[in-house]
Amino acid sequence: MKQRGLVMVFALLVLLSITVLGVSAVTSSLSQSKMAMSMQQSGLAFDAAESAIAGVFFESEDEVLLTDSALTDPLSEARQGTVFDPDIDDMSCFDEGSWTDRHMTEGGLTTGSRHTTSGNYQSSMSTKSWSRTAFIREQACRGSSNVIGGSSITCHVFVVRGCGKVSGKSSVVANSLAASVFGPAAQ
Repeated sequence: MKQRGLVMVFALLVLLSITVLGVSAVTSSLSQSKMAMSMQQSGLAFDAAESAIAGVFFESEDEVLLTDSALTDPLSEARQGTVFDPDIDDMSCFDEGSWTDRHMTEGGLTTGSRHTTSGNYQSSMSTKSWSRTAFIREQACRGSSNVIGGSSITCHVFVVRGCGKVSGKSSVVANSLAASVFGPAAQ
């Protein structure tokens, strides 16, 4: 009789151990699933921020925009706007009206268009993508030949900040890029 009680206690201990292992495995699986979802959302927001930067350069190289006097590309528009001083100014993804804004949407990029309409960059996981562009300064082009250095062409330096946000997440992913392009010297 003593052995039967001992076997039953042993069986209950084994059952308890298996239950604890099962609960632990489910908890671990749920945590890993949450981490994977968070990484996926961060990746989508980063892709949206990178696309916003690419959109600025797409528009700035768009021959239709560059030849139509009624339209402006984002770099030309930023050149005419507020000068950005990196030592004093901050460029937030939430600054409304301070910098040149562009948006990437599911419609993609089309030539001859200023991408200023806000919308979803991706709807399967509601994601927004936008950029801020500001002019920093005009300077002599470094590394250029004497022909360019001696002419009326200088380098115009800009900062472009791409922003991406997945709906429901409290954070915004941002990436910044400094760009220098040839342009006519200011008079």
